[in-house]
Amino acid sequence: MSNILEQIEGIVGAPRLLQSDVVAERPTSFWNIAPMQAKAIVYPSGTDEVAAIMRCCSENGQTVITHGGLTNCVAAAEPTTADIVVSLARMNRIVEIDPVGGTAVVEAGAILQNVQDTVAGEGLYFPLDLGARGSCTIGGNIATNAGGMNVLRYGMMRNLVLGLEAVLADGTVVSSMNRMLKNNAGYDLKQLFIGTEGTLGIVTQAVLRVFPQPASRQNALVALQSFDQVTNFLACLQQQLAGGLSAFEIMWGDYFAAVTGPGGHRAPMQRDHAFYVALQAEGGDPDSDVERFERVLAEAMEKRIIIDAVLPKSEAEVRAIWTIREDFEGILEPEPVYLYDVSLPIREMARYVDEVRANVRARWAAGECYTLGHVADGNLHFFVQPNVTGDLHAVSDECVYAPLARIGGSVSAEHGIGTEKLHWLAHSRSVAEIELMRTLKQSLDPRNLLNPGRVLSEQRQ
Repeated sequence: MSNILEQIEGIVGAPRLLQSDVVAERPTSFWNIAPMQAKAIVYPSGTDEVAAIMRCCSENGQTVITHGGLTNCVAAAEPTTADIVVSLARMNRIVEIDPVGGTAVVEAGAILQNVQDTVAGEGLYFPLDLGARGSCTIGGNIATNAGGMNVLRYGMMRNLVLGLEAVLADGTVVSSMNRMLKNNAGYDLKQLFIGTEGTLGIVTQAVLRVFPQPASRQNALVALQSFDQVTNFLACLQQQLAGGLSAFEIMWGDYFAAVTGPGGHRAPMQRDHAFYVALQAEGGDPDSDVERFERVLAEAMEKRIIIDAVLPKSEAEVRAIWTIREDFEGILEPEPVYLYDVSLPIREMARYVDEVRANVRARWAAGECYTLGHVADGNLHFFVQPNVTGDLHAVSDECVYAPLARIGGSVSAEHGIGTEKLHWLAHSRSVAEIELMRTLKQSLDPRNLLNPGRVLSEQRQ
C-alpha cells in the first residue's frame, strides 16, 4: 500500500477504502460497463472526512475524481489508474426538513428519488425530476446544474439551491448553508460550485428549496402535425393555464415509433404522427383545474392545433405516458449510439433538427437520429445511431454541433461538458469567458487536483 493510501486509511478505516484490484470489479459508469480504473475508492461519511482526505491529497499532489450516482452522460466521472475516487455514497442523509421555511437540508450523496419521497411524506414537493431519479445524487445534480422536466415552472437546480457546503482542493471547508431566499451580503459563493462539475470543490451538503405539494396534477399525451403547431399549442397552454404548465416534453415521431415498436412500450395512440407532446399542469383547485385543462385541450383540438389526445384516468396510465418519454433503452441497440444535449432558441429548432438529420444521413445511409426534449425551455436531446460499427463519435459530434454554433446554441443544456465536449466548449463560450473560467480554476485549485481534464482542457486551445 502506498503512503497516501495508508494516510487515507487512517482517516476512514480499511473497510471504506477499496484498492485497485477491487475497484476493477466495478463498472466505470451507467454508460460505460468497462472495469473501473482507479488507484482507490474512498467512502467518507461526512464533511470532516472529505476535508481530511483533500488535505492529504493536496499535500501529496494526488488527483481526485468525485463520484455520485455515476449517471453522468459526458464521461465526467470516469477515473484513470492515477486518480483516487471520493465516493459520497455514504453521505446520503436527509438532515432536516423545514415546512415553514420551505427548505430541506440534505447530504450530497442522497438519491434524488429518496429526497422527493421523503419531503412528499411531509406534504412537500421537491420539483427537480429526471429519468435517472432513482440513481442520481443531489451532489451530482448540483455539480451539473441539472435540469429535467420541470424547468419550465421551477427552474434549473441552481434555482432550487439556497445554500451549500463544499470542500476545496486544499481541504478548506466553505460552509455557506444559507436558508433564506434573500441574502445579498457579498458574493453568492454557492454559484462557484453549481454547474462547475466538481472542478472547484466537492459539495458535501446543501439547503434545497421545497414547495407545497400541488393539490392537482393533470397529464396528457397529444399528437401534432407540424412544429408550428407544437409552438402554437405551447403558447396556448402558457396563456390559458395561468402559469400552471410544469412540463411540456416533445418527441419527434420516429422516436415515439421506435420506443413503442415491437418489444417496446404500448402506444396509447397511433404511431404515425409527426410530433408527440407529453405535458403536465399543476394547480391548487382540483375541480376547476381539471375543467380548465380539458377545456383548453378541447379548444386546441377544435382548432386543429392538436390532432389527437389521450388523458390518462389512473396513475398507471400517467406512468405509462411518461415512461414512453423517459425509457429509451429500446433505441440503444445496435451500438454505437451517441447521446446529445443541446439548447437553442425555440424558433430555430425545426430547422436545426432537419439539418442535423440531413448531416447524419449524408454520413451514413442507414443512420438514424432520434429527437426529443424539453422544448419549452429550449433543450433538445438527440440519439445518433450510425448503424455502422466503429468509433464514430467525432464524426457524429460534427453532425450535431457544427450547425448549432451557427445559430448561437449551447453544446450543453444540462449534462455538462465533462471530457466528451472539451473540444466543443469554444463553440458556446467566448475566449474571454473561457479565460475567466481558467482564472477561477487556478485560484481555487492551482494544482489541478479536482476532476482534472473536465470542463476545461488542460492545454489552451
